[in-house]
Formats: sequence, C-alpha cells, structure tokens
Amino acid sequence: MALSVSQRTNELGIRMALGAQRSSIVNMVMRQGVGLAVAGTIIGIAGAVAITRFISSLLFATSPTDWLTLIAVSLVFINVSVVACLIPAREITAIDPLIALRQE
Repeated sequence: MALSVSQRTNELGIRMALGAQRSSIVNMVMRQGVGLAVAGTIIGIAGAVAITRFISSLLFATSPTDWLTLIAVSLVFINVSVVACLIPAREITAIDPLIALRQE
C-alpha cells in the first residue's frame, strides 16, 4: 500500500487541492487496501479448505478444518492490513497539496 500511495501522490495531491477532505482520502485508500486484504483472505480460506486432505498429515493437535484457527488467523491478517493501509494513508494526507503536485 505504501508503494501504491507513493505512486498516486500526484493524483491525491490534486484531489486535496480541489477540496477533498483528508478523511475522504484516508477512506479511499483504506477501502482499496482492506478490500484487497478481505478478497485475499477469502481466497486463502477457500484454498486452505480445498487442500485439507493434503495438509492433514502435517497438522498436530488440530483438525484441517478448524474454523476457530481459520477465523483467528484471518482476523489477525485483516488487522495487520488495516494498520498497513492506515500508515501510508495518514502520511499522504499530512503533506501539503502543493508539495504533492510539485513532486513529479
């Protein structure tokens, strides 16, 4: 997300210069990043459930379809992705729009 936000600095600077609220910029970046993380989590859970026969011999003291483990790991992943999206989103809104426009 940091790379995506840094590549879009000029666009986000234009949005802020035209009057976009800082909260709307943060919401836009967060929606993009968290949406990708949720989609990846859903695909990952589907993949994990699909390969349960293959990984059942590798697991110790847990079943391959232990929903509590899948949900706990998914929640940790989503929380980490929220923080990973929030940091660059707040950094980009802290700069002056004129500096963002002159960056390129």
